[in-house]
Amino acid sequence: MRVLIADAFEAAGIQGLEALGCEVVSSPALSGETLAAACAELQPDVLVVRSTKVTEPVLDAASPGLRLVIRAGAGVDTIDVAAASRRAIFVANCPGMNSVAVAELAFGLIAALDRRIPDNVAKLRAGEWAKAEFSKARGLYGRTLGIVGLGAIAIELVKRAQAFGMPVIAWSRSLDDDTATRLGVRRAASPEEVAAASDVVSVHVALTDATRGFIGRPFFAAMRDGASFVNTSRAEVVDAAALREAIAGKGLKVALDVWPDEPAGGTGEFRSDLASLPGVIGTAHIGASTEQAQQAIAAEAVRIVAEFATGREVPNVVNMTRERATPAAARLTVRHANATGVLAAVLGAIDEAGLEVHEMANNVFDGDQAAIVKIALHQVPGDDFVERLRALPHVFSIILRRL
Repeated sequence: MRVLIADAFEAAGIQGLEALGCEVVSSPALSGETLAAACAELQPDVLVVRSTKVTEPVLDAASPGLRLVIRAGAGVDTIDVAAASRRAIFVANCPGMNSVAVAELAFGLIAALDRRIPDNVAKLRAGEWAKAEFSKARGLYGRTLGIVGLGAIAIELVKRAQAFGMPVIAWSRSLDDDTATRLGVRRAASPEEVAAASDVVSVHVALTDATRGFIGRPFFAAMRDGASFVNTSRAEVVDAAALREAIAGKGLKVALDVWPDEPAGGTGEFRSDLASLPGVIGTAHIGASTEQAQQAIAAEAVRIVAEFATGREVPNVVNMTRERATPAAARLTVRHANATGVLAAVLGAIDEAGLEVHEMANNVFDGDQAAIVKIALHQVPGDDFVERLRALPHVFSIILRRL
């Protein structure tokens, strides 16, 4: 199995892939046309990326050899998942592996805003001792931290905030009262309730069509004057124009690790009207960039490839249908001998009857002598079809249920 790594990747991860028997090609500088050319030449079975974009032209160039794309991180917004799905290419990610690293950075930015650390350092480097100016800080103890989106990263941030004596209020679509109690946080009914109740707000929502521009004017209008706003998730979940207005109108202090129109690579020219505004500090999208996080991500990527190589279910797949737009109309259950040609005969009968398979799964019993296949169908077959299946060799029983 050939694995192409088109991004920075831990040496231990490469060694782990090689230990699986994979042929590993590591080319961290690939992107765009050079990535497409490499995919066309190498025809990898697996493509591993971190920040490198995987576009439809790249997938076209990698076809038909490419079978799995792994995002060495949590979000998959840099991968054309829809195009991969049309080509029956798995897309998997490594969720939760960078949670500690991003939470550490988020809390570091919170502390840096409160103590104005970047401005203090800049004056020291310029030869200015400005103790009087920087001796005034609100402090974090007793200040309320508001969290929007309570996934793995945010849960790690909750732990750190509580250790600093900060009460936490949180909103998430999936957050219920029991979970809030277990985590020791107050559950808000809406993002705006979080904004209104917090001295510091930290955003931790994944980028989807539903969350693009999710943090906008209503949210910022609810925030307290002079409050702090931190975003280490994705730039696109925040309405940048609304944020600029809130900085000017409400005196918000802002720390960002993610920015609109970030350079594609690890280095490059960066110009941002946000970064130049008073009270705004930031970092260059380094949330997951710790040794601990990258080692954990590499180990998870190796695990995904190992499962994929053995033909088992691929972990962390993001593009397999959970709920079809058109539900199945019937479910067919066939108990049969685990003999050559039985499944082919069943599927052949389904095809001849003009039926469409919604999904199917075949499981073998202990001893490898018998199996059971469950097939969801888009149409309800007639009694004659069922009788035809019952007459097939090595079929023990047929159950048909309307859904």
